[in-house]
Amino acid sequence: MKKTFIILTFIVNLNLGFGQTKTQIDSLLNTIAEIENSKEITKTVEAEKIIIFGEKSLPILAEFFTDSTVTKVKSECQERNLTKGELSIIMADRIERMPYATITGIQNCTLTFCKNNPNLIEYYLWAIKRDGIGAFQDKYKDWLVSDDRKDWTSLFDTRTKKGIRKEKRSRK
Repeated sequence: MKKTFIILTFIVNLNLGFGQTKTQIDSLLNTIAEIENSKEITKTVEAEKIIIFGEKSLPILAEFFTDSTVTKVKSECQERNLTKGELSIIMADRIERMPYATITGIQNCTLTFCKNNPNLIEYYLWAIKRDGIGAFQDKYKDWLVSDDRKDWTSLFDTRTKKGIRKEKRSRK
């Protein structure tokens, strides 16, 4: 009986902790949604807080990808205001660069991105929207749990995921 109570308490606490994190991320995204220029997204205190959540926030951010609420954030690159879902895509990419060709289906051989914009994934938002945010969300969630992700190295980071994790462990 005591063992059952302990297990139930653990499960309830685990669920509450996850819910609280999702609520926190939602609140932080809502605050980010008030800025005017997409180039400033990752310079906000709220973005830094999401980035600090790290890898564990990626599945939570993915839940917001399909949120079509239009924000005040103007994208010069897309020539329109971004949605809350697109803000969460940008934040997920800032935490861990995505394999753009794999997830978007667009091969960017010339490495063309939005001029002077640190949000590299923003360049691909037109393709994501064209192919359907839900389809992108599914591809991304599949990527998060794939074996390929463990060894994937971003073009913009010369270290592998395993190497980065090993570095973090050695620092402790």
